[in-house]
Amino acid sequence: MSSLETGTSAPSDLNGPHNPQIDALRPRVAVKPPNPSGFLAFLFGKTGTKSRTGEAKITGAVMAAAASPSATTATTALPSTLPRTSVGGKIPLWLRRKSSTKPPRIPTTPRQASWWIGVVWISLSALLLGFVGHVTLFGALQHSQSQKSGYEDLRSSLAQATTPLGQLDVDEKLVAAGTPIALITIPKLTLTEVVREGTSSDQTRQGVGHRRDSVMPGQAGTSVLYGRQAGYGGPFGALASLVPGDTITATTGQGKKEFTVTGLRRAGDTMPTSLKPGRGRLELVTADGPALAPFGVLYVDADLKGMAASTPAQAFGEKSLPPAEEVMGSDPGALLSLIFALQWLVVAALGTRWLARVWGRGQAWIVMSPLLLILGSTAADAASAVLPNLM
Repeated sequence: MSSLETGTSAPSDLNGPHNPQIDALRPRVAVKPPNPSGFLAFLFGKTGTKSRTGEAKITGAVMAAAASPSATTATTALPSTLPRTSVGGKIPLWLRRKSSTKPPRIPTTPRQASWWIGVVWISLSALLLGFVGHVTLFGALQHSQSQKSGYEDLRSSLAQATTPLGQLDVDEKLVAAGTPIALITIPKLTLTEVVREGTSSDQTRQGVGHRRDSVMPGQAGTSVLYGRQAGYGGPFGALASLVPGDTITATTGQGKKEFTVTGLRRAGDTMPTSLKPGRGRLELVTADGPALAPFGVLYVDADLKGMAASTPAQAFGEKSLPPAEEVMGSDPGALLSLIFALQWLVVAALGTRWLARVWGRGQAWIVMSPLLLILGSTAADAASAVLPNLM
């Protein structure tokens, strides 16, 4: 009877029933499962050395089993699992799991030196930021506002013929410090400045100041004007670029006068020649050297074109001028204001450290940063009065 009639299939090596003798001749080769580490190694251009070693061991075992004469009676011994590929250090940081455990942060207390170091650091940082902001931004805004108000006052006094023409006003009293007395224009520097009476730090913070023991611009003699080099708008910061022949115009209660620059000088240079009777001169003074770190004084001399205007008699001379109004003078009376501002700044720094301990650093800085900047700017403004009047 054929195999078709019996309904059984013919035995074969592939589909027939298992024969133990035939199965013993076949080497048992394990199918290699997919290796995920190999994919990562492919992505990042590196291959694990341990994986290659494992594959080499498997391939060698299979080939040895097929070539060995004893393969007909025994099975080839293979490892139960494939060696795992070690990719530690090959996975980028953004794929690694970060540990969520952090050591607890122990806050400092006022009994520790680091706590007070933090207070000093906050105070100095606020003072430095306030000083830089005051010199570059707030000081310039203050100067601009002072010039606007001074210009309106000068226009009003010129219209009413009450602009001071000397050391005494129309009521025969000393002209108050800070009173607008003239308007100067330097076309080459595109500069137009209201000149106020007095040369102390308080007056030069508002603009160009007129030295009170000198005559008014355009009168017989030398009229001396002080201006800051860098701080509070730095109106005289570019005086060094003037050359002989440049023009300067001054408008006072006696009209408009024009001057011609004759030279620039520093300490040790030759002084200008003496003026003839009825002649006038303008002397511009500012700091010389790097901004906020000057090493000298710069003088610009400009002679009046034509005859000088009438000159009232002086009520006091050079010896009566306070030291604060001299060249590079400072105001000692402003030291009290500076100490008061620094005290409040230190109090704010202490409060910041305390809030950082109670609320946390982020919340404390959000609340206290504006106050620290305001107090730092206030302290910087008070410090500028202590600094020389030409800086």
